[in-house]
Amino acid sequence: MAHAPQRSSLAALTLGAIGVVYGDIGTSPLYAFKEVFASGHVELSTDNVLGILSLFFWTLSVVVSLKYVALIMRADNHGEGGLMALLALASQSVQDQPRLRALLMTLGVFGVALFFGDGVITPAISVLSAVEGLEVVTPAATPYVLPISLGVLLSLFLAQRYGTARLGRFFGVAMLGWFACLGLAGLPHIAAHPEVLGALSPLHALHFAWAHQQIAFITLGAVFLCVTGAEALYADMGHFGARPIRLAWFTLVLPSLTLNYFGQGALVLSDASAAANPFFRMMPDWAIVPMVVLATLATVIASQALISGAFSAAKQTIQLGYLPRLAIRHTSERESGQIYVPAVNWALLAGVVLAVVAFRSSSALAAAYGISVSLVMVITTLLTFFVVRYRWRLPLPLCLGATAVFLVVDLAFFSSNLLKVADGGWFPLLMALAFYLVLSTWKQGRHLLLERLQRDALDLNTFLDTLRAQPPTQVEGTAVFLCAAPGTVPSALLHNLKHNKTWHRQQLFLHVQNLDQPRVPLAEQATVAPLGPGCWSVTVRFGFMDEADVPRALAQVDTLRDLLEPMSTSYFLSRDTVVPTFGRAMALWRQKLFSQMHHSASNAADFLKLPNNLVVEMGSKVEL
Repeated sequence: MAHAPQRSSLAALTLGAIGVVYGDIGTSPLYAFKEVFASGHVELSTDNVLGILSLFFWTLSVVVSLKYVALIMRADNHGEGGLMALLALASQSVQDQPRLRALLMTLGVFGVALFFGDGVITPAISVLSAVEGLEVVTPAATPYVLPISLGVLLSLFLAQRYGTARLGRFFGVAMLGWFACLGLAGLPHIAAHPEVLGALSPLHALHFAWAHQQIAFITLGAVFLCVTGAEALYADMGHFGARPIRLAWFTLVLPSLTLNYFGQGALVLSDASAAANPFFRMMPDWAIVPMVVLATLATVIASQALISGAFSAAKQTIQLGYLPRLAIRHTSERESGQIYVPAVNWALLAGVVLAVVAFRSSSALAAAYGISVSLVMVITTLLTFFVVRYRWRLPLPLCLGATAVFLVVDLAFFSSNLLKVADGGWFPLLMALAFYLVLSTWKQGRHLLLERLQRDALDLNTFLDTLRAQPPTQVEGTAVFLCAAPGTVPSALLHNLKHNKTWHRQQLFLHVQNLDQPRVPLAEQATVAPLGPGCWSVTVRFGFMDEADVPRALAQVDTLRDLLEPMSTSYFLSRDTVVPTFGRAMALWRQKLFSQMHHSASNAADFLKLPNNLVVEMGSKVEL
């Protein structure tokens, strides 16, 4: 659900942000407070409950209000946010330090891999925790929690192909109702035990941490669950703008979350047995079933936002050269951000089903949840430091002061979450490692492939001079040859001359370049340089959030407009087959993985929006 700020009112954008940005963090009350007491480490006493509530409130305040809203949302990349945009800013800031830039790129790409791993856990734990509310109604519902959860998740992923354009309008209204119910549910219990409001003071958190140092450290892993989804504030900034996101946070989301968590705390003070599922136990009996339905709807919306984010992240990762071309389908005629990536959808579904079947409950999944998100937050803070220091060029003491506190907080949460590795935290880490191996293998394989092609390539200008001296048979029309590297002879041209022995009257040598910036203005995407009579070198540049539409970019150039008549233009592409070989720069198993990914990549003509009836592909084999 993407909106352009200039076309929508502040109210509409704020409502949209409530529906998309805050879905994940808004469903955390379903399981976060419960998990603090689930392990039995924390005794249910007034001091401990107040200490935990204080930790929740100040975690939300420091991580979300200060870190994301006050600092990181200022690091926009031409209005865009998210880990990819931040990575691009950080890497551009240290371009003159290649080793540091390579390290930051590795760090950022691993963060993207962690995001995809998180994309598996979030829908699973959110939907499971909502459906488990049926157990509060009747214990007889227990056997049905798992199949109902799987049914909801399967329906969600199967519906992705149809897009969310129609549902998008409903998301904001539904989540507005959800946050209103969160706040209202907590008010009666706070009124019964107003002493819980004392937890607004950080002294209770500090006292709890000092009095129970070891237990407090262990508890941080559960407390951290209240801020999972906070990264969406930055990631979706390009869709809604910073102001609507900030307005929604301070006027609705933060107050609603605070009231609900404090209400849960007040409930367990009056009834210790309610700690087993305080969220649903705080509801009147008549409201439990409607709240289960509303909670399930809220978790579906939260999962939808994350799935849509995964599609966008996959597209950006492809543009930056860390994934092969994947089939990308647009599900809205109005909004370019509404996309569906089948390969990512089915991969996420497989991971979600595996997570639900393997862990079987939200409490078991909570042990696996948080470790990847907390590591992403550490990476985000580190990248922010390099943006503040090298791009904004602020004094070092100020840069350290602006980020060191947040880094200490992030590392504390990450260290606590590391205790979960044996209990399930290995699951998202293993998935993230697998994703990272795929991303890094593709990037290195493409680098080696381009190196090989450039090493064997002929100089374009020299080759054209030779052809003009002894020209082959000339035919009417325009030939567009895609070049892997500018200034070199594309292999498709050599194959065309070898097999067809013809030479078109007009030749365009086209190189597509993907930049580490979000967007390139349409009028600036294509540049042309003459190479002699009838020949031009064309470079088309796309940002990682741009639509890679080559014909549209070429149509903006007056020089080319008359040359690209559909009935007399042919696009020549080289379809390389990669052959793995021993003793090369990359391990054989990674060569085989790269070869399979290269073979499975979607058609370049489709990805670049070339007219299918005008495309000619010429095959060749390349050894790595």
